[in-house]
Amino acid sequence: MAKVSSICVYCASSTKIDRAYVDAAQEIGRLLAEKDIACVNGAGKMGLMGTVSDAALQNNGKVIGVIPQFMVDNGWFHSSLSELHVTQSMHERKQKMANLADGCIALPGGIGTLEELIEVITWKQLGLYNKPIVILNTKNYYDLLLKLLKQMANENFMRPMHTELWRVAQTPAEAIQLIEEAEAWPDNYGKFAAL
Repeated sequence: MAKVSSICVYCASSTKIDRAYVDAAQEIGRLLAEKDIACVNGAGKMGLMGTVSDAALQNNGKVIGVIPQFMVDNGWFHSSLSELHVTQSMHERKQKMANLADGCIALPGGIGTLEELIEVITWKQLGLYNKPIVILNTKNYYDLLLKLLKQMANENFMRPMHTELWRVAQTPAEAIQLIEEAEAWPDNYGKFAAL
């Protein structure tokens, strides 16, 4: 794969979470900055999203935020990002975030993070997205989701090969490394979407 210049980071806006998740978010931001990899995220100023951005910016990194207008109107955006893209809808936001990055990492998060992760996995299954997807499983947060995804394949709701659509990392450094070392995804993979 060519040099990774940007990674999209999906993560929570919650502020009432275990310190281990905050530490991992800080490390992701710092590592991206040190590797001169731009961080693309949802431009929020709270929770892990704000933490990742702050850590990257404090280490002279670049953060590209993408946020819908209604969130800007509510004052939910981080005001110190390197770039801020304002969209008209959540759908447009997700597409732009995916387009701006060379791959994505999902940190632990709530329903919004889960929705972003599952949507990009779906795009990849359908052949609409050919970039690496990494799930950062801090404190085994995603174990139940990973078990469910495996069950989907075991019960033929998706092909066993579809469990290769994503990789799982235990540390921020491993997550970034998996993006950097990912092999090019086959262009014809989408034809295997149906069973």
